Amino acid sequence: MADTLLVLTNLPDRDSADAMAAALIEARLAACVNVLAPCTSVYRWQGAVETATEVPLLIKTTAGRYPALEAAIRARHPYELPEIVAVPVVLGLPAYLDWVAREVATDA
Repeated sequence: MADTLLVLTNLPDRDSADAMAAALIEARLAACVNVLAPCTSVYRWQGAVETATEVPLLIKTTAGRYPALEAAIRARHPYELPEIVAVPVVLGLPAYLDWVAREVATDA
């Protein structure tokens, strides 16, 4: 189970979020990507407080696939500095976690 990751990123609009999700699934870098409802993000960027509407993605993958996943997100992401945060999954339904591992396996 320690191999499973939940990766978070945000895109500026639904179209770019949908495109990112599809690309990650097609490349087998993610087993599942949840494209969430738009949210408001408040953050400091280059010394100024910014507010933006963003579309969050919840990406399920494995630690072994993370480097390629990160590279793919960076290559497709429109932001200069995209949020890419990976959280280890410490517990979960074993059958689901096994499915995640099978879906992103490089020999699949």
